[in-house]
Amino acid sequence: MMTYFESFLYGAVQGVTEYLPVSSSAHLILLPRFLGTKDPGLTFDVFLHFGTLLATLLYFWREWWGIVKPHSGFREAVSWKYIVLATIPALVMGGLFHHWIETLLRGNLWMCTTIAVGGLSLFAADYLSKNKRELDVMRHRDALWIGFIQCLALMPGFSRSGSTMMGARLLGFDRNSAARFSFLISAPVTLAAIVFEMRHWRELFLGDIPLDHLLIAGFSSFVFGCIAIGGLLRLLRRFGFLSFAVYRVTLAIVIFKVLGPS
Repeated sequence: MMTYFESFLYGAVQGVTEYLPVSSSAHLILLPRFLGTKDPGLTFDVFLHFGTLLATLLYFWREWWGIVKPHSGFREAVSWKYIVLATIPALVMGGLFHHWIETLLRGNLWMCTTIAVGGLSLFAADYLSKNKRELDVMRHRDALWIGFIQCLALMPGFSRSGSTMMGARLLGFDRNSAARFSFLISAPVTLAAIVFEMRHWRELFLGDIPLDHLLIAGFSSFVFGCIAIGGLLRLLRRFGFLSFAVYRVTLAIVIFKVLGPS
């Protein structure tokens, strides 16, 4: 039986890693392996992602209101058309290759590789970027490019936030703009993932994890998600992505040494 602390820990890991460019999917796959426990399953995953979805919606409520009501007095961060364009590729590719990704790309060696390569690629894109553009000059092809790069995150270890920020940096968007656009397009992708998993409604409503554990995990995911968003925006303004590249390479080495390549 999962403890309350484990429920809280899963939520904290999901909340932090969903927004930091370190791959939440890889961390959630690896956490039970390090703890020596059983994977908590679909219902738990849905509650975790609902928590981070709520964090995205509430933290950026001004931007969302500006997008829904362009003349409401709040500054529109980016047009809804760009959010839709950036979301479509991941939805299509995720729907086509979901079973293959869920069954074949979860080995330790695979994640060691994707975690390390993803971190180094993000750092290289940040280092080479011209760092001049902001969201108000985004074009349709920019959003579509970021959407295609986001498809890398369908493979555990690459990171959704990391891939989208890397795509934006390669286009010359500054760090703050890259991060904010990444956060905004996380909402429709996360919502789509939740709706997609709802097809297994029997497992969702008849699972063996008590409701109080699910609520603790979801609330923890929401709180730590809000903390991670604000913390990352402040961190990127000062230090860039080097620390995340170092963390990811270190994590890959730890996985290989502790869990082995299988």
